[in-house]
Amino acid sequence: MLSNEVKAFWQGYLATLPADHSHQQAVYTSWAFGDNKRLQDELLALVLKGQKTATAEAVWVFEAEGEGIPQPGDLSVVLDGDARPACILETVSIQILPFKEVSAAFAYDEGEDDRTLASWRREHEKYWRRTLPSIGHNFDDEMPVVCERFRVIYRR
Repeated sequence: MLSNEVKAFWQGYLATLPADHSHQQAVYTSWAFGDNKRLQDELLALVLKGQKTATAEAVWVFEAEGEGIPQPGDLSVVLDGDARPACILETVSIQILPFKEVSAAFAYDEGEDDRTLASWRREHEKYWRRTLPSIGHNFDDEMPVVCERFRVIYRR
């Protein structure tokens, strides 16, 4: 369920658009990066400064939450660590790959740590080893990963 604050943020975005813009009738989701307040704020800050233009999630998470895999054109209100709306992202592209096949270019676009593939693999493996057991899965370098590229289309 979307909070009133998220709904108001979305309406603020729509007010900047022409009445006939396709987003006036668009469906959107609302979520935060990461699994804790510190990480949510840290990753959001990278997005807002333009350094982070991609994100990755295990396919299993979408399945466990009963959500479809994001598609190009999808819209998302991204929240900070206090669940306040901070920006709206539009999905640009999606690629589903085994963890071990995620590219150095994608790791760089995620904008985290030193932006290398080695640090991307290390930090994402730690993250998924911590989070996947709660949905009945374990990290595996063959696991399917949704590699999403996005652009910021609105911010507070």
